[in-house]
Amino acid sequence: MILDGKKIALARKIKLKKEIEVLIQKNQRQPSLKVLMVGNDPASETYVAHKLKVANELNIKAELIRFDFDVKHAELYSKIDELNVDENVDGILLQLPLPKSFNEEDYLQAISPSKDVDGFHYINQGRLLQGYETIYPCTPLGIINLLEDYNIKLTGQNVTVIGTSNIVGKPLALMLLNKKATVTMCNKNTIDIKKHTKSADILISATGKKFIITEDMVNSNCTVIDVGIIRDLTTNKLVGDVDFENVAKKVKNITPVPGGVGPMTVITLMENTLKLYKNK
Repeated sequence: MILDGKKIALARKIKLKKEIEVLIQKNQRQPSLKVLMVGNDPASETYVAHKLKVANELNIKAELIRFDFDVKHAELYSKIDELNVDENVDGILLQLPLPKSFNEEDYLQAISPSKDVDGFHYINQGRLLQGYETIYPCTPLGIINLLEDYNIKLTGQNVTVIGTSNIVGKPLALMLLNKKATVTMCNKNTIDIKKHTKSADILISATGKKFIITEDMVNSNCTVIDVGIIRDLTTNKLVGDVDFENVAKKVKNITPVPGGVGPMTVITLMENTLKLYKNK
């Protein structure tokens, strides 16, 4: 079965829009999301434009605040501080990557935990670690929601996560542990990754390496979640970590690229914005 993230995201979007309309009538204020972007990275331009489009379709007041590539560090800090104390701002998103002269972590941690729509602040990540309710990172939560909306069992399942980034792999592994799954985390130093992937009930790959997951690495009862998104320079098509054409013939469930995890990430960002709005 193809796990259609586009379809699930659309269903969640319809439900979300209705909830937002009721809350706006009650509170006389739209949820507000501010997106900060430094420079003009082409991929970021595309992602941000899509986020703003979806937000405005949902009656979320979304605004892009642009900074030149060579913006002074103090100026970016100052804008974050200003938004932190603005009562009419619910969520703040710092679009990554930042130029190399910036330490991304410094600016992510400058965002107030109560407006941290991406769930990257140490306080929100600490709450995640200890199993408390919090704002969860968008891609991991989107993956969990996709699996649960397709009624794919997590409790007691063997889940292998490939890739241990702070944005996807690590928080996702913790969230799966909190859902009572048994989680194996693999990185580039893991010896014999195939040993871990072959035994997985659920395999999640988030490396950004084209076709790192091949047919011989999976079993026929496996659910495969492909987080990677890479431009194939030969065909100019978007592909993922997984050799979809061959793996899809063998496994039980699989996400496509594009149209799998990506739409779930964007709708989860909107759900997080609403959550922050309601928290206030």
